[in-house]
Amino acid sequence: MSLEGSTPAPSAEKRNTHVDRGLTGKALDCGSSRCRFKSGRSTWHQLRREVFTKVLNRPTLILNRNWQPVNVSTVARALVLLWNESARVVDPADYQTYTWEDWAKLRPPDGERFIQAVRFRLRVPEVITLTGYDRLPAAAVTFSRRNIFKRDHYTCQYCGAQPGAEELTLDHVVPRAQGGQSRWDNCVLACLTCNKQKADRTPEQAKMRLKRKPVQPTWNPRYAAHDQRIESWSKFLSEAYWNVALEK
Repeated sequence: MSLEGSTPAPSAEKRNTHVDRGLTGKALDCGSSRCRFKSGRSTWHQLRREVFTKVLNRPTLILNRNWQPVNVSTVARALVLLWNESARVVDPADYQTYTWEDWAKLRPPDGERFIQAVRFRLRVPEVITLTGYDRLPAAAVTFSRRNIFKRDHYTCQYCGAQPGAEELTLDHVVPRAQGGQSRWDNCVLACLTCNKQKADRTPEQAKMRLKRKPVQPTWNPRYAAHDQRIESWSKFLSEAYWNVALEK
C-alpha cells in the first residue's frame, strides 16, 4: 500500500495559500499574491515529497514487550514493524495498543500529524512496543568531547560562563603533567580564560573552585542522541533523560 498523498497539484492561478492536508494538516504559504510555484506540478509534488519525508523521519520510541524503552527509530521503520506484526502502536493518552488494522481505522485528531495513504489518513505513531523482544540492550555513554559538552551544559565549570562552544575547551582537573587521566571524573569544560589561569595546576593549587564534581553521566545515549523532544515519551523514559541539557 502506498503512503504517498493523492492530492492533485494546484493551478498556478490559485491564491497564495494552499492546504496540504495529506501531509501536515496545515497550510503552506507560497509567499505572494500569485503562487510562486512557477514550475507547476513538478514543484508542488517536490515540496510534498520533502514534507512527506520529514514526517517519516521523525523519531518513534521503541519499547520491548515489557514496555521498557530500548531504542529510537524513525516513523518509517516503526510503520514497517507495525505492518509486519512485529510491533503494536501504543497510544500514550490511554496506553491502549493497536495493530496496523486497528491503527489505520483511527481518525487523526485536529492538529495532529498524519500521513495520507491512498484511501485513509494514518496517524503518526510516537511510541510502539515490540511483540517478541523482552531484553534490555547494554548501554553506556561514550566518553567523547560531544558528551562532555552535553554533560556540562556548555558551561565553564570554574567561573560559570557560557561563552559558546568555540570559546570552551576541555580541562583536566588533575593535569596530565601530574598524572591525571582522560576520563569522566577528571575532565571538565573550561573557558579559555580559566583554562589559561589554571594552567598545569590542580584547582587547589590554582585556588580555583569547581562548580560541581565531574561524574559519568547517567542518561541513556539511545535517546539523548535525538534532539527532538516528544512530550509523550516522558511517560516511558526516566527523569535522567529529561534532566540532561540537549545540544545547542
